[in-house]
This record gives sequence, structure tokens and C-alpha cells, in this order.
Amino acid sequence: MTDQEIIGLIDSSLQEEFELEAKIMTPEASFYDDLGLDSLDVVDMVIVLEAAFGFKIREEEAIRSIRTLGDLHAFVIAKKRKLEGTA
Repeated sequence: MTDQEIIGLIDSSLQEEFELEAKIMTPEASFYDDLGLDSLDVVDMVIVLEAAFGFKIREEEAIRSIRTLGDLHAFVIAKKRKLEGTA
């Protein structure tokens, strides 16, 4: 899976789950300020992404530092590469 495919899957999963418009799905978009998510939505987001990618995210300490969509993209790409042994 390419980085662009990973980004596309993240964005489409979040758009579907939270009924977000594609035009606001930018790397600089903040989960709270720009996407309008709250702390419970972030928990749901983790569950949605775990289902989409087939690996656990919630135990990762690094998840706490993710503030923007771009941060999330980079985190998932790095995690996927690590699990595939291509990091």
C-alpha cells in the first residue's frame, strides 16, 4: 500500500464515520478546531482506523501527540511501514 493509498483510506474512513466534507480534510486540519471532533470522537477515530488497517493504535504512546490530520497520516504510515518491515 502506497503512502497516498494510506492517506486516502484514512481520509475516507474519517469522512464516512464523522460525515466530514472532503474540502476540510487537509494535513493541517486540527481534529478539534477544524474537523469539529471531540474527545469521544477521537476514541471512535482510533477504533475506525484499527479496523481499516488491522493493527492496534490505542496502546501507542505516540498517539497522544497527534493533533492534526497530517500528524495522523505520518503516524499511520510509519506504523504500517514498521509492521511491514519496510521502515
